[in-house]
Amino acid sequence: MDDAMESGNLGPYQDRPRIFPNMRTKPYTPLIFRVIKRINVRILFVLLLLGLGAIFYIGASTSPIIVFVFSVCIISFVLSMYLTKWVLAKDEGPPEMVEISDAIRDGAEGFFRTQYGTISKMAFLLAVIILSIYMFRSTTPQQESSGLGRSMSAYVTVVSFLLGALCSGIAGYVGMWVSVRANVRVSSAARRSAREALQIAVRAGGFSAMVVVGLAVIGVAVLYSTLYVWLEVDSPGSMKVTDLPLLLVGYGFGASFVALFAQLGGGIYTKAADVGADLVGKVEQGIPEDDPRNPAVIADLVGDNVGDCAARGADLFESIAAEIISAMILGGTMAQRCKIEDPSGFILFPLVVHSFDLVVSSVGILSIRSKRDAGAIGVVEDPMLILQKGYSVTIVLAVITFGLSTRWMLYTEQAPLAWLNFALCGLVGILTAYVFVWITKYYTDYKHEPVRTLALSSSTGHGTNIIAGISLGLESTALPVLVISVSVISAFWLGHTSGLVDEAGNSTGGLFGTAVATMGMLSTAAYVLTMDMFGPIADNAGGIVEMSQQPESVREITDVLDAVGNTTKATTKGFAIGSAALASFLLFSAYMDEVAAFAHVAFKQVDIAIPEVFVGGLLGSMLIFLFSAWACSAVGRTAQEVVNEVRRQFIERPGIMDYKEKPDYGRCVSIVASASLREMIKPGALAIVSPIVVGLVFRIVGYYTGHPLLGAKVVAAMLMFATVSGILMALFLNTAGGAWDNAKKYIETGALGGKGSDCHKAAVTGDTVGDPFKDTAGPSLHVLIKMLATITLVMAPVFL
Repeated sequence: MDDAMESGNLGPYQDRPRIFPNMRTKPYTPLIFRVIKRINVRILFVLLLLGLGAIFYIGASTSPIIVFVFSVCIISFVLSMYLTKWVLAKDEGPPEMVEISDAIRDGAEGFFRTQYGTISKMAFLLAVIILSIYMFRSTTPQQESSGLGRSMSAYVTVVSFLLGALCSGIAGYVGMWVSVRANVRVSSAARRSAREALQIAVRAGGFSAMVVVGLAVIGVAVLYSTLYVWLEVDSPGSMKVTDLPLLLVGYGFGASFVALFAQLGGGIYTKAADVGADLVGKVEQGIPEDDPRNPAVIADLVGDNVGDCAARGADLFESIAAEIISAMILGGTMAQRCKIEDPSGFILFPLVVHSFDLVVSSVGILSIRSKRDAGAIGVVEDPMLILQKGYSVTIVLAVITFGLSTRWMLYTEQAPLAWLNFALCGLVGILTAYVFVWITKYYTDYKHEPVRTLALSSSTGHGTNIIAGISLGLESTALPVLVISVSVISAFWLGHTSGLVDEAGNSTGGLFGTAVATMGMLSTAAYVLTMDMFGPIADNAGGIVEMSQQPESVREITDVLDAVGNTTKATTKGFAIGSAALASFLLFSAYMDEVAAFAHVAFKQVDIAIPEVFVGGLLGSMLIFLFSAWACSAVGRTAQEVVNEVRRQFIERPGIMDYKEKPDYGRCVSIVASASLREMIKPGALAIVSPIVVGLVFRIVGYYTGHPLLGAKVVAAMLMFATVSGILMALFLNTAGGAWDNAKKYIETGALGGKGSDCHKAAVTGDTVGDPFKDTAGPSLHVLIKMLATITLVMAPVFL
């Protein structure tokens, strides 16, 4: 089919006149890096040493465990620098590849600068609102006894919020920075060896993953130790260490805030450009994907970087930060109730787990090496098997280090075998992560029956393809929910039977057991993020190969890598949804404890038989559906603008199809960038405003009806229902979208008529429908779930 297409009106690849986008502008460098470059190297070195010295001094004044965490994080940053140097040392290929890569880099950096400029303005506005609210809120007895007044609490929360937002933005920038430089190097390596191209993509993703996870861990550790020293925690008349983690909630909220808007804006950008390019290019004009004649192709390739790399970096940063903080809160609460003499182990345990995550994931990343006698042109190994071997190495090491961590941190004389129960909780989490990856791979990889059945449904038309894709997505929610249910109950039971009891003799380790399982699930987060970053880098590499008109054998290699990247991206999203479910459960428990502390009454259950509480639950479920609808419609509206522009160019410039005229790539990039920034505001604002408005309205209702806790109960119901609905919706959207995409890839391998057939056109329609599902609404939902949990925890006093 490919040979027939090339020998037709398109002409052989090698005979085509080579025309490429001329969009190069002055490279963009963030202000902080421009300032650093102007500083003398010796002065910069001295400042770096002073900064490291200050960090280690604060850490040593807090706990030896913090020093260990700092050391591992810094070593991981050094390793990431080695990976960067190794990747950047690879050649960029011929000039035509470099020129295309430069255009993609300019578009990605320009959009990132504008998008994060908008997000930063909204973050500062929200910080002012939080400061105003905290200035007038009540304080807990613990805060009063420690001398932490309203103003101090307000400033700490706001600074934590801004720090979390800043670190999340840096994580997003790192993800985008590496992807726009690695893509062309993967393209160049694909001309020589499939295995070399795979290794470059993995190591580039590994650099981003190490920085993102290390930044999340060291950010929380620095904030914790700074507050510990500044507030003189555990000294007479000051705050107890078990209450300190609650001051870190603002950090998680800031990370969630940035991640949500980054995911929305980037998702709208990448999918609007992709839909517009496919509908006109593939379906109407019959030209290949990423063909240089398509005016929207540069916007599509830019979108892979801002949507799948920058947004995913901020996303996973937020996931790790939220999980660490929630686990620290629950660990401190349990240690306080059990009167444990040294509670620091239970509080700092999450930081140690993720420090070991950096160690084991780096081993897994470095285990993927190129072979001189493998992966040559014409011999394409299965990249998924290679990535799975690295993941298996990481999993085995994670089990060992997790067991050592629990024995080191969670051993207590009150319950000598409790650490073993918690180690088993971690094992439950690790197995949950592994099973989640396997389930998602089964439903999205075209080597398995579900995707092949979906591809077969395309042979009878567009409608049957859509029906089959929706049914596959709906079915795919069953197994993950069963796995989450088993893991939550198992971890809770193991924690409950650990032997830790409070003063009244009641078992108190159940919730912390669930927290430990969540940590186990995220104990390989750096390697999972590496696999996720691998996807868009491989996708970009394929686009550069197609646009620079390389031989078909090179495109075959990048097509295989791209198809595997679709699966790894889908598995990462499933992994993120599972961790979001457990993290939200933990944050919900922390929210109930926070309400109880402020209200001075027990708050352990929510009765949905109360009409107002039931309505709160309905509003939570409605929020999920409305948010998803607005996100998908935003993609649709922006894609319509792209389609109209691409059609206009083909009509007004007929020479484009004969390579006689050059498309206006910059026009499509500008349309998508401005539209995505405009469209991300409404669904993002909905997510932030909804829980606050609902809580305040029902607080007023409760005040006049004699139910002082009504506002807090309604918000609790809203959070519970939103979490349940959001998990199911995100699973459906992500899996259906990934399956549609790989069904198209499967047909493009030559099955069922191959490229250009009616079956292929129907599969393209399904892929187009699934684009906003898997890369806009779906990924945004699990961020939304955690943001709802953090915002309710931060705003808990407002609802009373």
